[in-house]
Amino acid sequence: MSQVVTRGRGWQGAVLKLLGGDDFRLTVTGSEVVTEHYVRLTFSGGGLLAKRALHPTMWIRMWFDDAGKLHQRGYTLVDADPAADTFGIEFAIHDGIAARWAQQAQPGDTINATVMGSKFAMPADVRGWVMAGDAASLPAINSLLDAIEASGRPETPATIWLEYQHESDRSLPLRARAHDTVHWIARERDGAALVDAVRSAAFDANGHFGWVALDSVSTRAVSATLKNDYGIPKKSVKAQAYWIPGKSFA
Repeated sequence: MSQVVTRGRGWQGAVLKLLGGDDFRLTVTGSEVVTEHYVRLTFSGGGLLAKRALHPTMWIRMWFDDAGKLHQRGYTLVDADPAADTFGIEFAIHDGIAARWAQQAQPGDTINATVMGSKFAMPADVRGWVMAGDAASLPAINSLLDAIEASGRPETPATIWLEYQHESDRSLPLRARAHDTVHWIARERDGAALVDAVRSAAFDANGHFGWVALDSVSTRAVSATLKNDYGIPKKSVKAQAYWIPGKSFA
């Protein structure tokens, strides 16, 4: 593992280190503009995948410099290759330090990352999946769809709601299969449009697994709907808020 400089991380860095976070230095190996609002970078992991076991939806905390002060943002690994210690990171572009860095990154650039707290085990004997996300959580949804396809039951269907802010978001590479159902919902009323769409389409989802990653308000609302209206037990709903409305986490 290459040497990682941790100065300037403030209390967040201190807490992560105290809780056992592992630090790695990532190196950019490639860049691709997917749409005008979406960029994909590829990285070598600096030993990350040699030390940490890969799992679906695996994410890391990357540290971005803003005038000498470091800020961390969470991103999901894409198409990771543990043997080669390589992976991609996809950035939904908004006005923020992470987005600006991603748009300017060139092969050979380096960035520090911390791995801690990422865990997810694929549930067994699931009749179907109910997922809700947006462009920021698309990489995690794709990793779940890949894991379902690679499981012993690839015929297990997924019903997916995806919120979009830009028309080009609908052309992003979603890895849905022929037997999956996908609903694209424009972001309206601060996310309430997607919440209403999920609620109005409720069905008996006994035996299903729910997965939600939206803004904090929508994540709570959709999670409650999956439990109350779809009948999915709390233990079978995985929810992770990606951002807080009114704050830039790009």
